[in-house]
Amino acid sequence: MRIVPIVSGEYYHIFGRGNNKQKIFRDKKDYIRFLFLILYFQSPIIFINIGRMVSYYVKHSVFNIADDVTDNIAKTRYIELIGFSLMPNHYHLIIYGIEDDGIPKYMQRILNSYTKYFNTKYDQSGHLFQGPYKAVHIEDDNQLSYLSAYQHRNPNELKEWKGKELKYSWSSYQDYVGKNRWGDLLKNDIIMDRFENGGDYNDFVQTSGAKESFDD
Repeated sequence: MRIVPIVSGEYYHIFGRGNNKQKIFRDKKDYIRFLFLILYFQSPIIFINIGRMVSYYVKHSVFNIADDVTDNIAKTRYIELIGFSLMPNHYHLIIYGIEDDGIPKYMQRILNSYTKYFNTKYDQSGHLFQGPYKAVHIEDDNQLSYLSAYQHRNPNELKEWKGKELKYSWSSYQDYVGKNRWGDLLKNDIIMDRFENGGDYNDFVQTSGAKESFDD
């Protein structure tokens, strides 16, 4: 039984890591695959040949998804994605639950799909992730902003990205400071409405000293 109950109408910090701390993203296509899943699995819409969409992203840095499909996802989704950060051996998501079972349904679909892809690609079997994903209930707007800052500073832990986390492709940081690449699929307004502009948000992230216990 999950210690933190997940209910609709609330925000949660969702995170998980690779089993035995193994990398869950080994190359660029792995990151893109997981990025596609967290963006486009917000509703019951089924996608086929995701690999083709990943290959398109490799060449063009966008997914070749029609606007009407994206609009339909926004109308039928059971969660809202607020922010994300994908690290080599773990991930962080901030999610708002629209339906009572929205977040569990969303996470199960993502993790099952990605595990099947990963194990097939790397000829592995068994568990990719270290147990069930963890969920922290976000109590108020201050905690929401704080966790957003923590999440977006996370790539600073990587030697090659130290001090360059704003340019990190696999987080939503740049979507807060600059143009939101994902439109209505990334609902960052709940946080950005607290700031005058992206520059103010960037200053907040860089000066917040946000740090959370995450069992490495």
